[in-house]
Amino acid sequence: MAITIYHNARCGTSRNTLAAIRDAGHEPQIVDYLVNPPTRDTLTRLIADAGISVREAVRSKEAVFTELGLDQPGISDAALLDAMAAHPILIERPFVVTPNGVRLCRPFTRVHEIL
Repeated sequence: MAITIYHNARCGTSRNTLAAIRDAGHEPQIVDYLVNPPTRDTLTRLIADAGISVREAVRSKEAVFTELGLDQPGISDAALLDAMAAHPILIERPFVVTPNGVRLCRPFTRVHEIL
């Protein structure tokens, strides 16, 4: 099965998701999204295919979120997507893509829904 994980090795949830994929007998393609971030179009597609909102896909706890004024009321999805594309640290993780679907695997056990 072709599996891609948008991974951050410093994130415990991302590491647990990767381990769950491997425990299920798969070796995924690992995309270090901080080094090789998805394009805005890819990010838009991942979010839509995961069935979540743009706001659910952004890491609001990162300092740059506030520094960019993204915590202000009325910030559009387009502005959030632009910020995530420019600052991939703002992308919530991990996204996992399989032939069975796309999930933002928070908690990591959500990966089992698409394995």
